[in-house]
Amino acid sequence: MPTQQLDYFTSLVAEDENLPLTEAAIAVAQHAYPDLDVQGALDQLDQLGNKLKARITSDTSPMQRLQILKHFFYTELGFGPNPNDFYAPENSYLHQILENRRGIPISLAILVMELGHQIGLHIRGVSFPNHFMMRISLQQGEIIMDPLTGESLSKNQLQEMLDPYLDAKGYRGELSLPLNIFLRASSPREILSRFMRNLKMIYSEHERWERLLGVQERLVILLPDSMEEIRDRGLIFAQLEYLRPAIADMHHYLSHSPEAEDAPEIRDHIAMLESQTKLH
Repeated sequence: MPTQQLDYFTSLVAEDENLPLTEAAIAVAQHAYPDLDVQGALDQLDQLGNKLKARITSDTSPMQRLQILKHFFYTELGFGPNPNDFYAPENSYLHQILENRRGIPISLAILVMELGHQIGLHIRGVSFPNHFMMRISLQQGEIIMDPLTGESLSKNQLQEMLDPYLDAKGYRGELSLPLNIFLRASSPREILSRFMRNLKMIYSEHERWERLLGVQERLVILLPDSMEEIRDRGLIFAQLEYLRPAIADMHHYLSHSPEAEDAPEIRDHIAMLESQTKLH
């Protein structure tokens, strides 16, 4: 793992204030594309932003700016979902999406938010369950937008999308949670962690351990207080037979979470790995 790239990512996400979401999201891909030119991808986005700016004057209202942005992004450039392979990792790599115009809600949202910012629109991300959304405050009121299509969603549509999640979690009846709880704007760190956990899920399911480690190392950097992410890195190290770092991460997890539900399992795992290191 090139430490230079991890150091670069560490510097990007060091502080919550001014965390450069777009640059950090592009940089995530360096684990899979070590030669990726992050600045080149940012320049591509700036070129798109310049095309947009040329269509706008100081008199263009925020609502008109939003319509121009949506037409440009979804209709002219043709950004949208990848129906053939929704779960391909490429749908989460922004430099790839800029080339093939196909992404998942959260990756497309990051691009829309960046272009919106370039034309003076404050579009924020919303970690809605099972489908990332965008939120924009206009004089006319709050708009919730689907990043896959640019469509504005009504409260009823959002509630319909939310209900299966509430059912699955048992948050119905007396425990029912209001829709507004799920529509709050997310911070760049929250957006980036959800963005990376999508990749984590994809690589976990396909057991691509080296790729998964690249994502996981960045998750540990992004969320240094999350013991679960350190535990997971340890489990990935174990899969790759990096036994000593695996044991170290699992010990670290247990020292902070000795009463965790999976603590007995992790202790067994450590014992097994320690017996393997004696055999080596």
